Amino acid sequence: MALRSIISDPMLRMLALAIALAAILPATGDARSLAQWAANIGIFVLFLLNGMRIRRSEIIAGTANVRFLLPLSIWVFGAMALVGLGFSRLAPADVPTVVATGFLYLGVLPTTIQSSTSYSSLARGNVALSVIAAALLSLIGVFLSVPLFLALGGAGDGMVGSDAVLKIIAILIVPFTIGQLIQGRTQELIASHKPRIATLDRLVIALAVYVAFSGAVEQDVWARIDGVGWLWTGLLVLAFLVIGHVGAWLTGTALLLSQSDRVAFLFAGAQKSAAIGAPLATVLFAPEMAGFIVLPLLLYHFFQLVLAAPIASYLAGSVRHHASDYDGRTTRS
Repeated sequence: MALRSIISDPMLRMLALAIALAAILPATGDARSLAQWAANIGIFVLFLLNGMRIRRSEIIAGTANVRFLLPLSIWVFGAMALVGLGFSRLAPADVPTVVATGFLYLGVLPTTIQSSTSYSSLARGNVALSVIAAALLSLIGVFLSVPLFLALGGAGDGMVGSDAVLKIIAILIVPFTIGQLIQGRTQELIASHKPRIATLDRLVIALAVYVAFSGAVEQDVWARIDGVGWLWTGLLVLAFLVIGHVGAWLTGTALLLSQSDRVAFLFAGAQKSAAIGAPLATVLFAPEMAGFIVLPLLLYHFFQLVLAAPIASYLAGSVRHHASDYDGRTTRS
């Protein structure tokens, strides 16, 4: 089931195609400038559409559930960011510094909307709460992820250019704000073009990954990261993933949340968004660095799909088992 869900995931197929194309035919020189401009325009449109889609009513409703959303926000942007910082500092010398910084970048990103809500539904979690939480965290991430990354030391060694903040405001925050302001007049348009908008989302994210990874290929990523470096990077990503899932589940348990709310907390707290992370990296970092920095994110995205499907199936089975036990006890009484 897990393998089938991975193979059938259109976003993963697009990412794989973008990486393969960058490895074979990277955008360099003038072609890279054109690709970067195309990516920037696509990112602008993507965040404009995100602003139209995330309804203000959902944001207002979400902020009312403080008992759930405040701990979740602290977990996603606090605990996970600190784990990313720790991994970036403790990574072995075989992992290049720029890749190690990618763990900090991974840690400050928000959850992914579609995946976290889909797996919460599969696991019989609180889907409505998952949608609201993912939307709200994505909104917070647009404004918080970059300042948090910089505050935790992500600007070291000239990694972030002086114009990065202005670019982020112009390409991410401005269109998102415009989308929020006009969403009342565009809801029918968004609703009637959902499949096309979803395809556009994937194309823009894949283009951002292509531009980022082209920079890494141009910098000879295969020579800069040897076999041991790749192994350590993969192991650290797996460890990050385990900490994210176990920590989110234990936090939901400590908060005495219901089973369905704990499931929502688990997937919203452990998933990380390539939909925000990949486009943001092409805006925030120089092309020769962006491809290296998003490597942990791309691996995390793949591994979270591998892990999420069986976890969701197990939790769904657990819920059915408890429900059948309860029905049996009720019948006997």
